Formats: sequence, C-alpha cells, structure tokens
Amino acid sequence: MRGAPRSCALAVGVASALALLLHLWVPAGPPSVDLSGPPRLPPPPRGPARAYPHVPFRLRRDVIELLPGNGCSCAAEPGPLFGQGRGAVDFGSSFGPGERRLQQQREREFRSYRQRVQSPADRLLIVRANSPLEYPAQGVEVRPLQTVLVPGLSLQAASRESYEVNLTASMGTLAVAAVVEGVLLRGEGQPQLSMASTRLDHLNRQLQFVTYTNTVFHPDTADIVQFCTHGHEAAFAIRIRHPPAPRLYGPGDSDGDGGYNVSALVTIATKTFLRYEKLRGLLSSIRRFYPGVTVVVADDSPRPEPLSGPHLEHYVMPFGKGWFAGRNLAVSQVTTKYVLWVDDDFIFTPRTRLEKLVDVLERTSLDLVGGAVREITGFTTTYRQRLSVRAGGAGGDCLRARPGFHHRLAGFPDCVVTDGVVNFFLARTDKVRQVGFDPRLRRVAHLEFFIDGLGVLHVGSCEDVVVDHASKLALPWRRSEGERQYARYRYPAARDDSLSLKHRLFFFKNRFKCMAGN
Repeated sequence: MRGAPRSCALAVGVASALALLLHLWVPAGPPSVDLSGPPRLPPPPRGPARAYPHVPFRLRRDVIELLPGNGCSCAAEPGPLFGQGRGAVDFGSSFGPGERRLQQQREREFRSYRQRVQSPADRLLIVRANSPLEYPAQGVEVRPLQTVLVPGLSLQAASRESYEVNLTASMGTLAVAAVVEGVLLRGEGQPQLSMASTRLDHLNRQLQFVTYTNTVFHPDTADIVQFCTHGHEAAFAIRIRHPPAPRLYGPGDSDGDGGYNVSALVTIATKTFLRYEKLRGLLSSIRRFYPGVTVVVADDSPRPEPLSGPHLEHYVMPFGKGWFAGRNLAVSQVTTKYVLWVDDDFIFTPRTRLEKLVDVLERTSLDLVGGAVREITGFTTTYRQRLSVRAGGAGGDCLRARPGFHHRLAGFPDCVVTDGVVNFFLARTDKVRQVGFDPRLRRVAHLEFFIDGLGVLHVGSCEDVVVDHASKLALPWRRSEGERQYARYRYPAARDDSLSLKHRLFFFKNRFKCMAGN
C-alpha cells in the first residue's frame, strides 16, 4: 500500500498538466509557413474550467513524456550513418570537485537575472467563465507617469436593487474622464476607486470612462489591477513601459531596374588574422560583383599589412584579440540596415546573389538568413541547426543541437526556417548587435552566437545563394610562414584550454548542465 500515495500524487500532477496542455494546445502548423506579415492567431482553445474528480481517465504515457518538466538530461543519440552517434557533453565535468562555490555563484546570478527580466505581466491570469465582470485580459499599456483610458470594463449582473464595483491599483491612481448621472464615485484620484448605482446601464457607461495614471516610475513593469463586485473578483494587467525607440534605416535609391540597392542596404564584414592572400582574393571577388558595397575588415594580426581601396575600412586590433572580438568590432562600424558576415577565405561567384538574401529579409519577419558554402570538393553546406533548451531544475538546463530545420518559408522555395546557419549570413544590424559575440571566444566559435541568440533571432537559410570556399589544400613545404602561424592558432594542440573555456561559458553564462547533439 506504500505506493498508493505516490500514484495518487502522480495522477493529480498529470491531471493538472493535461489541463494546462488542453488550455494551451494549438494544432501543428503547415510544412510551409508564411512569415510575410503578422501571424493569424486562432481563437484560444477552451480548456476545462473546473475539476471533475468523479470522471475516470486513462494516462497516455507517450504524451506525458512530451510535457515540460524540471528533470531534463542529455544522452548521446544514435546517428543515421554506420551507427555514429551525436555525442553528449557534461559541462559540470570541466570543474574540479572543489568548485561547488562556482555553482552557488551561478545560481545567485541566475536568481538576480530572473528578478531583472521577470515582470508581473508574466503572471498567468485566468478569466473564469460565468463571471459578471468583463475586463481586458491583456493589451492595455501606459507610458511611465502618464495616463491611459482603460477599455473593456463592464458588469453583466443579474437584476437587483443596486450595483457596485471596486477597482484597486498598486502603482498608480484611478479616475474617470467623465461623470455619469446617477453613479456614486468614491476614491477618485486614489489607488482604489468605487462606483455604485441603482441602474446597471449607467454604471456600465461610467466604466467606459475609467482612466489609469501611473505614479510609481519604472521603465518596464506592470500593474495588476483588482476588479471586483459582489461575490466576484478578477485581475488584469496594465503594462507600464517606454515603447522601444525604433531604429530606422533609409532604403536608398533603386538600382534602376526596380530592385534593391545593395550598396545602400548592405555592409560586408569580415575578420582576418594573417591570411592576407586569402583576404585579397575575397576583396577582389566582392569588387567584381558589388563594387560599391562597403567592406569592413577587423584585423588582429601581429604585423598588420596595409589594405586600401574604395569602400574599404580596415580596423587594426591588439594582437590575438580573437574571432568574436573581431566580429564585435566589425559589426560596430556598420551603418547600413543589414550586415553580411563572411569569412576572409570566401570567394564571391555569380551564385552569391545578395539581392536574394535582402529580398528574404525585406519580405519576411526573419532577422537573419544564411546561404550556402561550396567547398573545393564541390560539397555544399548550409549547417542548419535546430536548437532547443529543456528545463533542468537546480542543476541547470539541457541544450540540444540537431541538424535540420523547422519548416519551409512560404514564397521562397529554396529557403527554410531554422535556428543556426553556416558562417555566411545576412542579418539585421541592430539584432546582431543585440545578441553580440562573446569576446572570450578567441579562436574557434560559431554556434555559440546562435545559442546566445535563442529567443532573440528569427533565423532562416537559403540554399540557392552560394559563396565559394577558397582551397585549404596546400603541401606542408609550400606553406608560407604566415599560413603555418595561422594553423598553429586555428588548430591548437590538445592541451589548449579553448574547449574547456567553452564548457565553462555554457555552464555558467548560459546555465546549461549538458549538451547533446552536434
């Protein structure tokens, strides 16, 4: 009989989870999704309003396993070819047994982070059925220390001798923009406002004039307003914030054929280190197809060589500052709407059609769209990655990286929506700056940018826009000193701690306990 309480608790927990699932569930989308405008949202699903303990139910184990929880784990996954699997990494193993202090510090930072980003607007508020109170479930917004008319307030009560409602705020005051005959008001200009009348229609007319004035300054939070009448209570949120200031870019003049003026919309950014021969090949190929596009080069070579030419900006950095620091510097100097990131050993060809990437970003809600890179062997890669994070409780969360994409992009047959792309992409400049590149990643890094961008970047990939990769094949005795020095930094010895640094950043900065997949 010892197992009975556990079974009962499991049943109650599963029932709650299923009720929440029924409340939030929406059907899966089509294989091709239109991102050219605001999404057309279906009406909210109707979930059960009350519990019915006398109704039997049967558990669906396959569905239960899909529900979110706090016990995630990472395990190696079998691969499609020859049994080769995608491995799993435990980031906590990068630390010694005496590093408990670091985990405690990480949790303190995480709690502080949640306090900064969480808002009362994040609270789950349920509008109960059959309540006589009508009110805005969401969407009411006021600027700090300003006033707004509160829409949607109404009382739909049964007939009686008198009617009364009360409104209570915590970060502002309530008043009315007009007074209706036959309605008694108490508390105008105070956090609590009461209204009473013998006529319901008069009371409802008065509710249409209720105003809210924010009095406690906070640039981004919400006031939860209590709304009650005889035997009924409700609550709704009024968001308090400064609307983000837009960052607008001039579209530039047309190219004369009704197409995009790439020179006015795009800046090409790259980072170089010792590979000036490769870099000059890249610049030459860019000038062949896009002579007027500005190119920004960040350079942390030990003895920088001079670079000159039209529409070229060369920024010299301290020696060995690194890959992501150079990305930050290059992107910081971009003044156009879009930035195209390329490696310094890429070569533009007739298939490197930037107009196509611009068209995708101009006509959809995507923030970043990658192309494809063609190797000297003829193999082409897009490096599409699906990233997901599952809650893991106090030990940290679990990161999964799988190759592939989520769905195809309507209107663009060769494009898909994914989470990570190859190192050749066009992006909205302000969104790239918002995510940034962690300068602690000095040498080998790429996917880390997209992991930091989860929840910020909406990413796509188009396989029909291709850049060539310069040949890396060279006999050892024919390599220059610069190429040999570059190889020592690019492919460090096994004792190098760059991999351990990545694991530490994942563990502490991103609060991951492990990663499975690529």
